[in-house]
Amino acid sequence: MKLKLPHTALSRGLEAPLNWLGQTASWLWPLLMLVIVGNVILRYFFGEGRIELEELQWHLYAAGFLLALSYADIHDSHIRVDVLHERCPPRIQAWIELYGTLLLVLPFLSLVLYFSGPFVVASWSLGEVSQSPGGLPYRWLIKGVLPLGFALLLLATIARLSRLWSYLSGSD
Repeated sequence: MKLKLPHTALSRGLEAPLNWLGQTASWLWPLLMLVIVGNVILRYFFGEGRIELEELQWHLYAAGFLLALSYADIHDSHIRVDVLHERCPPRIQAWIELYGTLLLVLPFLSLVLYFSGPFVVASWSLGEVSQSPGGLPYRWLIKGVLPLGFALLLLATIARLSRLWSYLSGSD
């Protein structure tokens, strides 16, 4: 059973743009399918493989996945492995989620954001491009989606924490 958490002014303010971004980014998936199908047709019907299409596939997949993290979080549609959590009363579930978020999620997000910034900056300063002949330029651009995706997930987590706190404190 999913918790029914009340919205707060903070959660509404953060979740609205995240929701819009998630819905907009969902168009990356049909685009990814078209690139895959196009690449398969080129390879098997015309005997011509294209490195840039293969790289574009993993760029689109990475961007779609990283931008979807925050959307999945605000809609509570991410996968949970909660053998004990689901058997607890809603109030205990909220406490478990609150402490799990504070002790596990926030430190993880902080580490990823801390280390991904220099990773992107180094790629940008080097003007990093694909090592494959015919590969895509601007490798730093796709690497930049990593801190962006996790920053968006941090915003979704803050929104979730405000909703959890509102539920637990009874200040709907």
